[in-house]
Amino acid sequence: MSMKLAFSGVSRRAILSGLAAIPALSVMLPSISALAQMPASGDPLPSWNDGPAKKTIVELVKVTTDRASPKFVPPEARIATFDQDGTTWVEHPMYTQVVYCLERVPAVVAKKPELKNVEPFKTVLSGNREAMAKLSMKDVEKILVATLTGMTVDEFKAEVAKWIATAKHPRWGRLYTS
Repeated sequence: MSMKLAFSGVSRRAILSGLAAIPALSVMLPSISALAQMPASGDPLPSWNDGPAKKTIVELVKVTTDRASPKFVPPEARIATFDQDGTTWVEHPMYTQVVYCLERVPAVVAKKPELKNVEPFKTVLSGNREAMAKLSMKDVEKILVATLTGMTVDEFKAEVAKWIATAKHPRWGRLYTS
């Protein structure tokens, strides 16, 4: 399924939280088989505030559950992964947040060249995915600290926005936002 959705003004967290509702929505959205389950108000998410996140989620479920839609996804092909708090997240090969940090290592090392030959930064710079997969939790924590500190909140937000606009999943070659 390939679909570009505009998320301007909507936080990623709001979108991910909304995606967690997809299974429930798939039985609640207007379709011939689900009309009897629609709340009397006709609103599949009556407790949600109207806005871009709700509209996007409802539209996504509508087009992927409508057999007449070119974007229909058969029930057996529908997959959702939920994090501990019920949100959907890319978890494989690793959490997106960790990918962001690993991809920031070259920028950190450019500002702190003394890290170039220090583990775990040396391993990350090598690009060797097998070696990176063997990093200890302590090594990952060092990377997280080095890549997520030393900047203001506004600088962090700008860096993340720049990264998420172009970052692609290594296996699927698709933007994480797709």
